[in-house]
Amino acid sequence: MNFCTDCGHTLVVRIPAGDTVSRFVCDECQTVHYQNPKLITGCITHWKGKILLCRRAIEPRVGSWTLPAGYMELGESLEQAALREVREETGAKIRLDSLYSVFDIEHIDHVYIIYRGVMLGPEIVVGSECSEVHLFEPAEIPWDNIYYPAIKELLLRYKDDLASNSFSLYAGTSEKGKIFRLEQGEP
Repeated sequence: MNFCTDCGHTLVVRIPAGDTVSRFVCDECQTVHYQNPKLITGCITHWKGKILLCRRAIEPRVGSWTLPAGYMELGESLEQAALREVREETGAKIRLDSLYSVFDIEHIDHVYIIYRGVMLGPEIVVGSECSEVHLFEPAEIPWDNIYYPAIKELLLRYKDDLASNSFSLYAGTSEKGKIFRLEQGEP
């Protein structure tokens, strides 16, 4: 960020009065330009026990499998964003059941909000950001090609939760791909 979006003057990096963090500040109009984490939302979705995954056709991680998810847009709720991402990437019509996981990836400034949902029918299509979409039996998931460690961790937990029909909320930091279950008091 080089210029103030309010007045056009050059920005400087400094700690504003009353703050503790260096920020982009306009010395002309004194506007502080905050940089905040990006919100990514999506859904772990199933149809009769099969889990819906999409194969990425865009960077990063072209060719790897993941959940349908993406950046939240301005003017939409978290739930609307999750539904839109599933529809855009897989064409699936779904019902959101509940929040399933909230976790952050600090080194890339992302916060993931993942819901749990059920497909309303088996119809899927390949969206523009995907090379393939597929409903996998849990034992058939291409575990070695789930690139994001935190997503692999969530899928492993979801597979167990789906088998027991007992779902929990997971939250934490994705350090080394580990997401911790809240109600079990894990660190």
